[in-house]
Amino acid sequence: MESRDPAQPMSPGEATQSGARPADRYGLLKHSREFLDFFWDIAKPEQETRLAATEKLLEYLRGRPKGSEMKYALKRLITGLGVGRETARPCYSLALAQLLQSFEDLPLCSILQQIQEKYDLHQVKKAMLRPALFANLFGVLALFQSGRLVKDQEALMKSVKLLQALAQYQNHLQEQPRKALVDILSEVSKATLQEILPEVLKADLNIILSSPEQLELFLLAQQKVPSKLKKLVGSVNLFSDENVPRLVNVLKMAASSVKKDRKLPAIALDLLRLALKEDKFPRFWKEVVEQGLLKMQFWPASYLCFRLLGAALPLLTKEQLHLVMQGDVIRHYGEHVCTAKLPKQFKFAPEMDDYVGTFLEGCQDDPERQLAVLVAFSSVTNQGLPVTPTFWRVVRFLSPPALQGYVAWLRAMFLQPDLDSLVDFSTNNQKKAQDSSLHMPERAVFRLRKWIIFRLVSIVDSLHLEMEEALTEQVARFCLFHSFFVTKKPTSQIPETKHPFSFPLENQAREAVSSAFFSLLQTLSTQFKQAPGQTQGGQPWTYHLVQFADLLLNHSHNVTTVTPFTAQQRQAWDRMLQTLKELEAHSAEARAAAFQHLLLLVGIHLLKSPAESCDLLGDIQTCIRKSLGEKPRRSRTKTIDPQEPPWVEVLVEILLALLAQPSHLMRQVARSVFGHICSHLTPRALQLILDDKSEEGEDNRSSESEEESEGEESEEEERDGDVDQGFREQLMTVLQAGKALGGEDSENEEELGDEAMMALDQSLASLFAEQKLRIQARRDEKNKLQKEKALRRDFQIRVLDLVEVLVTKQPENALVLELLEPLLSIIRRSLRSSSSKQEQDLLHKTARIFTHHLCRARRYCHDLGERAGALHAQVERLVQQAGRQPDSPTALYHFNASLYLLRVLKGNTAEGCVHETQEKQKAGTDPSHMPTGPQAASCLDLNLVTRVYSTALSSFLTKRNSPLTVPMFLSLFSRHPVLCQSLLPILVQHITGPVRPRHQACLLLQKTLSMREVRSCFEDPEWKQLMGQVLAKVTENLRVLGEAQTKAQHQQALSSLELLNVLFRTCKHEKLTLDLTVLLGVLQGQQQSLQQGAHSTGSSRLHDLYWQAMKTLGVQRPKLEKKDAKEIPSATQSPISKKRKKKGFLPETKKRKKRKSEDGTPAEDGTPAATGGSQPPSMGRKKRNRTKAKVPAQANGTPTTKSPAPGAPTRSPSTPAKSPKLQKKNQKPSQVNGAPGSPTEPAGQKQHQKALPKKGVLGKSPLSALARKKARLSLVIRSPSLLQSGAKKKAQVRKAGKP
Repeated sequence: MESRDPAQPMSPGEATQSGARPADRYGLLKHSREFLDFFWDIAKPEQETRLAATEKLLEYLRGRPKGSEMKYALKRLITGLGVGRETARPCYSLALAQLLQSFEDLPLCSILQQIQEKYDLHQVKKAMLRPALFANLFGVLALFQSGRLVKDQEALMKSVKLLQALAQYQNHLQEQPRKALVDILSEVSKATLQEILPEVLKADLNIILSSPEQLELFLLAQQKVPSKLKKLVGSVNLFSDENVPRLVNVLKMAASSVKKDRKLPAIALDLLRLALKEDKFPRFWKEVVEQGLLKMQFWPASYLCFRLLGAALPLLTKEQLHLVMQGDVIRHYGEHVCTAKLPKQFKFAPEMDDYVGTFLEGCQDDPERQLAVLVAFSSVTNQGLPVTPTFWRVVRFLSPPALQGYVAWLRAMFLQPDLDSLVDFSTNNQKKAQDSSLHMPERAVFRLRKWIIFRLVSIVDSLHLEMEEALTEQVARFCLFHSFFVTKKPTSQIPETKHPFSFPLENQAREAVSSAFFSLLQTLSTQFKQAPGQTQGGQPWTYHLVQFADLLLNHSHNVTTVTPFTAQQRQAWDRMLQTLKELEAHSAEARAAAFQHLLLLVGIHLLKSPAESCDLLGDIQTCIRKSLGEKPRRSRTKTIDPQEPPWVEVLVEILLALLAQPSHLMRQVARSVFGHICSHLTPRALQLILDDKSEEGEDNRSSESEEESEGEESEEEERDGDVDQGFREQLMTVLQAGKALGGEDSENEEELGDEAMMALDQSLASLFAEQKLRIQARRDEKNKLQKEKALRRDFQIRVLDLVEVLVTKQPENALVLELLEPLLSIIRRSLRSSSSKQEQDLLHKTARIFTHHLCRARRYCHDLGERAGALHAQVERLVQQAGRQPDSPTALYHFNASLYLLRVLKGNTAEGCVHETQEKQKAGTDPSHMPTGPQAASCLDLNLVTRVYSTALSSFLTKRNSPLTVPMFLSLFSRHPVLCQSLLPILVQHITGPVRPRHQACLLLQKTLSMREVRSCFEDPEWKQLMGQVLAKVTENLRVLGEAQTKAQHQQALSSLELLNVLFRTCKHEKLTLDLTVLLGVLQGQQQSLQQGAHSTGSSRLHDLYWQAMKTLGVQRPKLEKKDAKEIPSATQSPISKKRKKKGFLPETKKRKKRKSEDGTPAEDGTPAATGGSQPPSMGRKKRNRTKAKVPAQANGTPTTKSPAPGAPTRSPSTPAKSPKLQKKNQKPSQVNGAPGSPTEPAGQKQHQKALPKKGVLGKSPLSALARKKARLSLVIRSPSLLQSGAKKKAQVRKAGKP
């Protein structure tokens, strides 16, 4: 490329002298289309696209480093620096930087000169000044990002001068040039900085402290070249009394500049490091930060202080941390956390969490500093309540010594709160409050203790897997002791008694500790280290806590319970411990572990509520002994009741009582225990669960009716202004007694006196006060009912846990069948009133259990016993209920329940059923209608079930708003196809019925005929007979094809044609032989009426289905030809070849002259021809003329009457000479009808008769002479001959041209 390439771009000077030649640009576009696309992709907003385009551009240029592409790339990238799109400028700048970095032989000074020449600030127009400024700035940044600028002294000096010139345009560039200058100078060497410093930094301190960029440049010089800076400026003390206000203003400007970026300005961190280096940090923090920035009441300045606090944590010593964490900044941060509660308010807490987490993670080897920071943040309180959340994720970064120290600090603060060590504050609203109780120290102590106890539990919850077991045990013992015990006298054997309370522990605080303890118990029971809920010794955590509680109970001189035990309660506790020892002998059994967990949990609850748990504990022990096969102890005072319920019923009652408690741990334990005892469940025990649910349903129905009546009353009250009829009567009585209401002669009466008016006012005031109380009482009662309903719903959801366990673990239990109707009643009720979230949760859970765990279970009951008759009655009842439901979703659940019962009945065997079947066979019953195989030995009464579902199907087909749907019956047919022998004839009868039954029947038959399960239930003659019946009904429907006037009739025609095509596919797959002569005649007879409505709405689908069926019968769909705009259709033309409606026109002068089309267009006279289905791809005029009279034509898909005789032994003129392959193919016998063609028939006739089965029309049938003639002619168009298609086309043209 030594000579100048035509595609080579010119420099700006050359372009002005000689002008740009279009040939050069065209040559570049011609040879480098992919190359030019790179520059479009570089400016796209997607980062991945930009980076990929830049990389591809560099790879492309590496192969042509000396070509014209390099010059063009530089020109395009420099031009892109000043484009109007602001988002594209940084993209081009980055690409230019990558280019300069990859090709180091490109001189930076030359690139900078091209940028300055392209965007000369002295010659640019005012409108283009802003793009030019940014182009120069991004050009310098590109040179700097390439990494070569700091190495090129000349380019560096020019860039510095250019940035200084750009710094004057603050309206456009703001402080960006100075920031870029600081970034560049921070990378240069000390020698270079000494040389450049006098030019970029003024010796005036006022200028240095005028902007953050100047001050940052000063700090950079002070760090790298302090001697040169001292010679230039002299000795400077930035933290003097005179300079502190200036520093505050500079930091305020820096805070405003990063307001949108939400980051810490670099100048603030540099000043912090300088203060630490010069040992002036206390002065900087107190005077500059707290007394300066923080006092401005400017939120960006406050956020800068918070960020400076977070960034300073790793740099400070323990003493400096104490100074910072006890000052005004941390207090102001606490106020921000308390007040920033609205969704749209900016919240700094997540950012501070990141700072603290980074600090804790970075100083793992310094636990004292970790502990100091964590204690400091926990000491920032709002009237005693710390502002940090109880669940703080940063504690996961604590080292073990720091974590142990933090737990010890929390326990010490709980026992002896030191309110003076807290950084406490009150918000403005709290300060305005006049209530003195809000500022009492007891309230602050309670808030602090509540937070501490939940913080201890959250630490165990988040760090249970990493915490040492001893530390976890300390927290658990601490919570247990202060929940249920009180110290009487300290003892060394119990460390928890050594530390007394400085403030007494109130009952409210003890309830909070108890709640936190059970939350901790939940954590210890679900999470694990060695095994679920166990310590390294193999025992559950609850077992260790019970042992500790027993130790406390045995030291009655030193410790006492909050609620003292009676003798009976203490005996129950001792018996519980004895039962635990007995359970250890059965530790290998899974249910023993569940019983142990239940016993331990109820034993701990004995400490909380002894009166309620005592009897419960005794019943549980009795049930455990009976379930493990042991005899219960006989009491000397009580005799055994012969009517004593079984142990499983008692245990179910206990579990239901435990579910009523608002404890998630109790819920899990109840699920676990019930899973082990559900195999022993009795009908009475199951009825206990169902009774609870039915009672809940009755209560809910009553509450719903009450709510409806109350809702109506409340609406009336709102309309009438909370006034009812009784109140109106009382009001009228008071007014009449006070003579405020006069009669007819009220004009003659005197006005009321002052005393009477005062008495009337008092009476009215008392009356309205009573009415107000009545209204409030009604509202309170309504709220009470709503709360009770919510509690009942919650309990009902919990009871569903037991139902789910039963159907999951015991699906083969016969008791599962008793759950169908109760679950359906819940679903029905919830679907009617599923407005609240609780109702929706109940509905979703019930539906999930019913659908997934019950109806779709792989296992089911195989031992019905005497329940077969009841299940048949239940099936009938469920199907009837499904037909009476108001909507389809509810009906679907009932229908699926009946299918589940059918599955159960079908899968169970009964000797009586087999015996009865044998008797019927001996009596002469047709054995073909009797069930065979597995069905013969099942309990299913096929006649009864068939009658039930036949009634349902008839109701579905005849009832207009039936809740039953097509998918329901499809599911029935696929799961139980044996019923189809009796149900499909019902569908066939309704094919020719009214519009809606016909559509539904056709739709059901379409899906059913293609099911393999249904086909396997029919013998071949029965199946063929059924297909013939369906074909006859569909043929009868198609006699009115094309005459649809309404949408319903149109849908009827569609469904009939769809069913016909499905029938064809089924017959083809089954290789059945059917007589299609009548159907062909019906379809061809309706072709004219169908085409008359070709342009009606929705006719496209109808035509497609029609011609799909005709193609199967051997008639191809004619192709429509486009006509000339001015052509007038002749009277002899077919409706299919009519001219389509043109949308718009062009004048004759704009029309392009017609060329000879390559797809067989009409002749010059413009007469269109209706073509057949096998039109050749191309045929000239001469060829059409030669083949004009060779083939009998068929117009519009209708076979003509001009054809050779059926028995002619010679070849038809339309039959072309066959190739050897085609002859061999045509000589194969038909595989569908099984009968070879007659040897006396012509070859062409054999070919056409064999083509029918390939399309799904099947077999021979005795036809009349006219029908055979039509059939043969209808198959002529299916010949693959090119000549045949051409001759047919010309024949159609000739026929259309006749008068």
